[in-house]
Amino acid sequence: MMNQTERSTLQTTFKVELENILNYWQTYTVDNINGGFYGEVTNDNEPVADAVKGSVLNARILWTFSAAYLLDEKPAHLNNAQRAFEYIKAYFIDKEWGGVYWSVDAKGQPADTKKQIYALAFAIYGLSEYHRASRSEEALQIAKSLYQNIEDFSFDKNKGGYLEAFTCDWQVIDDLRLSDKDANEKKTMNTHLHILEAYTNLYRVWPDEQLGWQIRSLIGYFGRYMIDAETYHLVLFLDENWRAKSDAVSYGHDIEASWLLLEAAEVLGDHQLIDHIKKLALKIANASAEGLNADGSMNYEYEPSHHKLIAERHWWVQAEAVVGFYNAYQISGEQQFLDKAIGVWDYTRKYIIDTKKGEWFWGLNSDGSIMQGYGKAGFWKCPYHNSRACIEMINRLNK
Repeated sequence: MMNQTERSTLQTTFKVELENILNYWQTYTVDNINGGFYGEVTNDNEPVADAVKGSVLNARILWTFSAAYLLDEKPAHLNNAQRAFEYIKAYFIDKEWGGVYWSVDAKGQPADTKKQIYALAFAIYGLSEYHRASRSEEALQIAKSLYQNIEDFSFDKNKGGYLEAFTCDWQVIDDLRLSDKDANEKKTMNTHLHILEAYTNLYRVWPDEQLGWQIRSLIGYFGRYMIDAETYHLVLFLDENWRAKSDAVSYGHDIEASWLLLEAAEVLGDHQLIDHIKKLALKIANASAEGLNADGSMNYEYEPSHHKLIAERHWWVQAEAVVGFYNAYQISGEQQFLDKAIGVWDYTRKYIIDTKKGEWFWGLNSDGSIMQGYGKAGFWKCPYHNSRACIEMINRLNK
């Protein structure tokens, strides 16, 4: 157990790091030529001016600065959130067919126009947080319209759950994948987790009865189909009939889901469901702990069928592990979970945070070398996982 001095000291480290992250994105990623934010920034903090701009990156920037403003009410953070909102509204929203484009080019022209439901979910997540920060009714209306797009086109009315992707005009698409490393399946845990996250945030500002029902249903899909009843690891890829199509273990998604599922239950205010999810969250947290190393870090993935451990330490996995294990500590009071959360944070501060040039490295290889080929900002390298970990811990350490 921590005493008040220890809690305050730990909280300060998160406050300092949050400010560092926000200052980095304000300093190096604002695109003053073409508007919005650069699509890519190198590890040496050089913008790649002609890089495509991803909808997920921009939605996560919107969420980050909105959430930061809700924490400290600094005008600069709201200004950056507004910048992200105006860019998304102008360039990513498909005004003809609805939804959001997957990407636009550096000047804002549509690049990849497919409708990836994952991207719509993050747009809802960012827009609802911006509404919380700014009270913008326009942002809330756009979030509601994207929610309706997901329900109209992605929701599987026969089997439940959500289908992955569509063409620009919502027709069947052959390649459903988020990235090259993903399986080409119609349903994924990852998209369902982030729809749940988005719907939870939307429900905070719009407690619609049908939206609440869908949140409850999403929690149920995890319990029935996407959490292995024996191992409590998440099932990553499934077909339209909910049959598992992969046995790969994603330690970061395990620990992230453990606290996002509880957050969703708490928003609904159903105490029986909350108690059930608390027990489930501890089982998932314990399962994810199989990915921890002696130095406190968490590995990326494990493929049981090939006995292959991917022992990379990705930045986002460490961020989610800090929150997830601290959440487990709050639920259980068990010292082991507090030790795990602090252990991951200590590792992150030593090795993942770039103390010389700012922000966080993508990750480290198993030999401790910095992973190459990734920048500080990019299609997938966003300020959301690390800033959210800081914000969550600042708030949780006040309790």
